[in-house]
Amino acid sequence: MAPSNTPAARPTARPRKARGEGQWALGHREPLNPNERSKKDDNPLNVRARIENIYAHGGFSSIDPADLRGRFRWWGLYTQRRAGIDGGRTAVLEPEELEDEYFMLRVRIDGGALNLAQLRTIGGIATEFARDTADITDRQNIQMHWIRVEDMPEIWRRLEAVGLQTTEACGDCPRVVLGSPVAGVSADEVIDATPAIDEIVERYVGDPRYSNLPRKFKSVISWLPDGPYQANDIAFVGVHHPDHGPGFDLWVGGGLSTNPRLAERLGVWVPLAEVPDVWEGVVGIFRDYGYRRLRHRARLKFLLADWGVAKFREVLEKEYMGRALIDGPAPELPEKPLDHIGVHKQIDGRNYIGAAPVVGRSSGTQLTKLADLVEKHGSERVRLTAYQKLLVLDVADDQVEPIIAGLRGIGLEARPSAFRRGTMACTGIEYCKLAIVETKARGEELVARLEDRLKDFDADLSIHINGCPNACARTQVADIGLKGQLVLNSHGEQVEGFQIHLGGALGMAKGETAGFGRKVRGLKATAEELPEYVERVARHYLDGRDQGETFANWVMRADEELLK
Repeated sequence: MAPSNTPAARPTARPRKARGEGQWALGHREPLNPNERSKKDDNPLNVRARIENIYAHGGFSSIDPADLRGRFRWWGLYTQRRAGIDGGRTAVLEPEELEDEYFMLRVRIDGGALNLAQLRTIGGIATEFARDTADITDRQNIQMHWIRVEDMPEIWRRLEAVGLQTTEACGDCPRVVLGSPVAGVSADEVIDATPAIDEIVERYVGDPRYSNLPRKFKSVISWLPDGPYQANDIAFVGVHHPDHGPGFDLWVGGGLSTNPRLAERLGVWVPLAEVPDVWEGVVGIFRDYGYRRLRHRARLKFLLADWGVAKFREVLEKEYMGRALIDGPAPELPEKPLDHIGVHKQIDGRNYIGAAPVVGRSSGTQLTKLADLVEKHGSERVRLTAYQKLLVLDVADDQVEPIIAGLRGIGLEARPSAFRRGTMACTGIEYCKLAIVETKARGEELVARLEDRLKDFDADLSIHINGCPNACARTQVADIGLKGQLVLNSHGEQVEGFQIHLGGALGMAKGETAGFGRKVRGLKATAEELPEYVERVARHYLDGRDQGETFANWVMRADEELLK
């Protein structure tokens, strides 16, 4: 018999079971990576007792590694980078080789509001325990370095005595809640969102129900669009509803880092009194449905990208709110972005004054002098901004010029150049274990060069400098975003440098298109070349702009040769 050409029947293949993403709500409770196992083994909030009762007495060598490189973050503590380790070794060394026996400490300042007792307390802690370091971050935090674990009980005692805390300043939990630095005083504000921020902090920060999220959770709540609301996991922005009056527009799913994504509107209107409950609902979705299998996909933005706005809203309403939310309009944006630098009238007729350090660099000594200065001139309140700047509130008309002069005397400029006003920098290689290049010193050098060479520069220009790809300084949404990396110089040597992003923006004003700008292939500069490059492209902008044209808009139409 001739052999058959008919192939043998194959068994029907079973449909492949979809791989779980570690979503608790779908029954995937088993920890899938070391971070998730660590959080399951012990709630990170519990580590404070060990710090106070064991590690503060036994010193650095007594700290359990799972606490040291994991749970400590829930109390604002990260080990800092050992001095002298160059950027080329960042990704190849083990954590114990990279870290020093000192800590970076973040003090969370929700809404950015500080009274004089709090300001003096931070200044005192910085000078006594942190080698006078006290940088202003773009999360309205104060960040100190050189902290010893032995000193943490006393540091907590002092902070908490004046109403400050480090609880969940880092970690997979709700981070500091950003607010408007002019909340309650701005003549343009309709609703002061401070009560909602305070209620969220009181109800949920330190709550074990929300201390184990897939990753960090960042929030902005403000009537004015003066914070980076499109770059956060959740944001509430002031809006007028034609039938219900003033309330807040809800945005979710923003975040930058190596996979940037802008937040999207859910299309709902939320009254002030309901903001904390809606906030809790969104956090609950993130906790229960967020991806926990792969760490790099564990932010809320990935869930929103997969679900879409309609499904996200449906789950929020049906499973977490138990009711439909009210449809609402988009917020009205101001004519120009708000950074509050300079002198501005408050609603009560007094003034607030916004001043700029250079790239957020401050010190305990400077903050203590600031407290003395503002008290001398009749003020009792200071606010931090999400742009590494600070404001002095409640200044009488006859005290404006004396305070401006006093601020200048301690290194804070209320009438800064465009470059000092618009430049931010992350921590960088000086202290950060993830960094590849220096940032703060580079930023200071860049600002000084541009101020000297472009004295008549008359436009706004944001320059954001980051020491690695993680975009803590929001590089992708700056006019000039500088991402630190190692590059080759003209001699073929590997040196510190930056990949350059141009024309990024958030939708902070009318006519601004939010986006990540224009990528020019291979656009990089060594750290040494950087000041000359920025000066050159700034001059091209001045020469080629149309009347009133922003840098970002000019970049989108400029000839590529002008951007190199």
